[in-house]
Amino acid sequence: MKQVYIALGSNLATPVQQLENALQALQQLPHSQLAAVSHFYQSKPLGPQDQPDYVNAVACLTTALAPLDLLDHLQRIEQEQGRVRLRRWGERTLDLDILLYGDEIIQSERLTVPHYDMQHREFVIVPLYEIAPNLTLPDGKNVADLVQQFHRHEMKILQKSTALE
Repeated sequence: MKQVYIALGSNLATPVQQLENALQALQQLPHSQLAAVSHFYQSKPLGPQDQPDYVNAVACLTTALAPLDLLDHLQRIEQEQGRVRLRRWGERTLDLDILLYGDEIIQSERLTVPHYDMQHREFVIVPLYEIAPNLTLPDGKNVADLVQQFHRHEMKILQKSTALE
């Protein structure tokens, strides 16, 4: 079993409900168990600013699924929840990204792990730190050190997920 961290984001079609639905779908994945979920955070868009704010979270999943099999499942969940890619960093009903897959480094045409820019995104590092404060990334960096660059983050905590209740 691998410990996997997944970023969740949505800014369309009731984003909080989109994340809750995605977490319910993650709980149904074969050979997998949802282990932890951060609070939901409201954040400004990374890309074009002419779109609604995002709701973001990070989930920890233990899974026996191979990385590309997990990616296929995540993309299916996105599609089932109406994911349409309109523009780069644009609005979306649901975005699920594999941040970390154990301590593996994966570089393929379909998947890059660790996620290529996760260390510079407060909407990833802050919720990741919340559920894994002692985590060390494959490059040796500690999440506890990375979170310090976001000590004045502008995100707003919305709520805790009901997925693990």
